[in-house]
Amino acid sequence: MAFDGASIWIANTGSNSVMKLDASDGSSLGTFTVGSHPQAVAFDGANIWVTNQGSGNVSKLRASDGANLGSFAAGLNPVGVAFDGTNIWVANNGANNVTKLRASDGSNLGTFPVGTHPQSVMFDGTNIWVANTGSNNVTELRASDGSNLGTFAAGPGPWGLAFDGANIWVTNFNSSKVTKLAASNGALLGNFAVGSQPEGVAFDGANLWVANSNNTVTELRASDGTNLGTFAVGGGPVGVAFDGANIWVANRLSNTVSKL
Repeated sequence: MAFDGASIWIANTGSNSVMKLDASDGSSLGTFTVGSHPQAVAFDGANIWVTNQGSGNVSKLRASDGANLGSFAAGLNPVGVAFDGTNIWVANNGANNVTKLRASDGSNLGTFPVGTHPQSVMFDGTNIWVANTGSNNVTELRASDGSNLGTFAAGPGPWGLAFDGANIWVTNFNSSKVTKLAASNGALLGNFAVGSQPEGVAFDGANLWVANSNNTVTELRASDGTNLGTFAVGGGPVGVAFDGANIWVANRLSNTVSKL
């Protein structure tokens, strides 16, 4: 799920497409074909990038009209995707690595090893963070050259990532908790209870929003992890995005999105 400044983009895994919604009222602005089993979406300032797990590539769509600008090879089972200001980073769940692509033309700039079964990837303004679901840790890479800056323990089954301006937040699918790490050195700052099997997470400028598989989202205060509330959404929420005013949640099992 991604916000492009005006619209919300959602990957429809079962129909090999992405949907564009008007953030103001949720109306559909179009559905666009991508590759097989699309998983995640990122915005590069002009275009939308979609990881296609089943076809081992990423699709680039023009955000203004959904025009397909190309498909570019990634690794085995690409799932997570992030933009670092210049390049696109793709987590290859089946290959235990990440691929770096130049956003301007999709050129492959390198493949870098990480942990086991990387699920999501995120940029903190300087470095890339990767959640490794199979090895219960996160990897930090220097965005400029892919150098490995460290591997830091998370909880069981780390899944989603968010950056609050100073810290990294990791959802742990197998523990019903989120882990807070200092972005500066990876130090553990706490583990905080949320709902069952958390996946997606987003930062709204003050708080974290976590999608829980038990049809809820949890709001945590970023400063100290205090639970500010749990809110019902649709069936099987997975992705979360913030549009500057509202939280959007993609509900996999009910084929809906919730706006909070």
